[in-house]
Amino acid sequence: MGPRIGPVGIEPQVPDKDTKVMMGTEDTPGNKASPDSQDLRPSVFHNIKFFILCHSLLQLAQLMISGYLKSSISTVEKRFGLSSQTSGLLAAFNEVGNTALIVFVSYFGSRVHRPRLIGCGAIVVALAGLLMTLPHFISEPYRYDRTSPADAPQDFESSLCLPATSARALAHSNSSSCSSYTETQHLTVVGIMFVAQTLLGVGSVPIQPFGISYIDDFAHNNNSPLYLGILFAVTMMGPGMAFGLGGLMLRLYVDIDRMPEGGISLTSKDPRWVGAWWLGFLVSAAAVALAAVPYFFFPREMAKEKDELHFRQKVLAVVSKCEDLSSEQSPEGSPEKQDSPAQIAPDLTVTQFIKVFPRVLLRTLRHPIFLLVVLSQVCTSSMVAGMATFLPKFLERQFSVTAPYANMLIGCLTIPSAIVGIVVGGILVKRLHMGPMRCSALCLLGALLCLLFNLPLFFMGCPTHQIAGIIHQPRVQPRLELFPDCMEPCSCPSDDFNPVCDPSTHVEYLTPCHAGCTNKVVQESLDKSQVFYTNCSCVVGGGPVPAGSCESTCSHLVLPFMFLIGMGAAMASVTHTPSFMLILRGVKKEDKTLAVGIQFMLLRVLAWMPSPVIHGSAIDTTCVYWAQSCGRRAVCRYYDHDLLRNRFIGLQFFFKMGSLVCFALILAILRQQDKEEETKVVTCPGLQEQLLTPGPEKKSVESTM
Repeated sequence: MGPRIGPVGIEPQVPDKDTKVMMGTEDTPGNKASPDSQDLRPSVFHNIKFFILCHSLLQLAQLMISGYLKSSISTVEKRFGLSSQTSGLLAAFNEVGNTALIVFVSYFGSRVHRPRLIGCGAIVVALAGLLMTLPHFISEPYRYDRTSPADAPQDFESSLCLPATSARALAHSNSSSCSSYTETQHLTVVGIMFVAQTLLGVGSVPIQPFGISYIDDFAHNNNSPLYLGILFAVTMMGPGMAFGLGGLMLRLYVDIDRMPEGGISLTSKDPRWVGAWWLGFLVSAAAVALAAVPYFFFPREMAKEKDELHFRQKVLAVVSKCEDLSSEQSPEGSPEKQDSPAQIAPDLTVTQFIKVFPRVLLRTLRHPIFLLVVLSQVCTSSMVAGMATFLPKFLERQFSVTAPYANMLIGCLTIPSAIVGIVVGGILVKRLHMGPMRCSALCLLGALLCLLFNLPLFFMGCPTHQIAGIIHQPRVQPRLELFPDCMEPCSCPSDDFNPVCDPSTHVEYLTPCHAGCTNKVVQESLDKSQVFYTNCSCVVGGGPVPAGSCESTCSHLVLPFMFLIGMGAAMASVTHTPSFMLILRGVKKEDKTLAVGIQFMLLRVLAWMPSPVIHGSAIDTTCVYWAQSCGRRAVCRYYDHDLLRNRFIGLQFFFKMGSLVCFALILAILRQQDKEEETKVVTCPGLQEQLLTPGPEKKSVESTM
């Protein structure tokens, strides 16, 4: 049924341009284009191809801004003293507003001006991105060490071994500065970020469902799958661009807009380095705001596309996997399409919709195939959510790499591998004409290979640094298990952090004061300056010792580790399309639309919301030294690397095993159903003769085997 904008019987003398275009170029049965419409040249905003271009750019920018926090999660933790559990909860709040509104937005889809609502949602997303940067501007400049005068250049003097009188004066100065930093200020900063993440989820609600329905309504029926395939292919690059943007922005110092007069003495390799996390949100918000402008000029309804693309058949084999397969293998066919829920839902009132939804939900959840597929996708999504949120931090801590380098590895290896996996899975389903049985077998194989690639990760990691007073290696003499007596005269502050490394013993000290160092030397070079500490009473020979943490002994393992992560992501992504086809084949025709909505709602509630919090809590349990900020526990300084690896990879292994078990049960159920069908064929000769007759019916039966 073609779009309408007013009563057909009314014919004004001077119809507006939009009305003439839409009523003259409808491509519906029984309607022909009027001669006058052939002379009209509609604006670019009446072209569905231009809408697809705009929507691809908007979804790309929206996914980039929503994924940028994950690329800078460890930096935000260091800047504002957050635990991994709190940062995981912050990342999960993106789904709160989205989950609460997605079902009703899908219901009101055809009753509103969809392009304008998409534009309004994009503006909310851009404002949320700007709100995420507000904590940077209302907070005091970041101080990576303790200097007494507030306006003095930041240096390393306060971390030296000072006489008792100077240490007491410094402690008094630190306590006075701590009293000015109230808990209310901290809660305000954290609260702003939580509100911004919630608004980010609310604003993104109308973007994807309204855009997809708008394209499907006004594109040619044969072109719609191709357009949607192009849309998904472009938007899948959003998370990769988010990590790439994080890799670039975190190379810049956090206070690049308000650098101290004397400059800074840090490099990006220093554990106290904090990058310009806020700058990426500004760039992403600007991109979303620019992409939102065209939506306020698109009409509520436009002329349905008349021409089929000539190259559709060539590209369709690659990108339009699911749509064609569902139309080819659907036993119901297309004559009853008018009775689908997509056509019936607009005729329901809100009260009727609320009454119908619980019945459809219960009926759908009672279907074993649907329930098991959704549970498997919950496991896979939980794995992806935890990995996307904390993999950069895991790489930083486990292999002692910088935050920019970790983000570049994820953006260049893991995300492209996942995209390739989705494309390969769709091509296999399309080319091999897979029915439910083969789809479940492909999902089982992909989950099994993903699990196998996960096993070596338990043994690929670096040992924990030997830190004086905190951690000692089992095979090393325990003389460093407690803080050594050599630093007692220094009266070192317990909450200071400026690590130095003894290169001869590979022992790390919290500060030069804990190593008993009383002097500092700066060696200038062409590209950078290196800080050394001398006269260190706890170091054999008195030093010198370089500033910064000890170099990792196994940082070369990060590339093989990321290769296995990428292969596992590719194998898990192969199951995306066949598992989606199992859902389409596993529910009744009249429940398909709502079943897909229920699927995404359950994924958000059971996977995308709790998984970051679960992974963050597991990471916090491996911390061995917490920084204290005004009497409260802040960011973790040191982790037990073995525990961190076993618990983080162990959670991934648990979710992958759950997905594998679900797919194995699906395959067993389908085989049992297949045997029952064969028994019916044997006991019903008439049906057997019908199946042996060549024709379309036989192909339909064989395609589902």
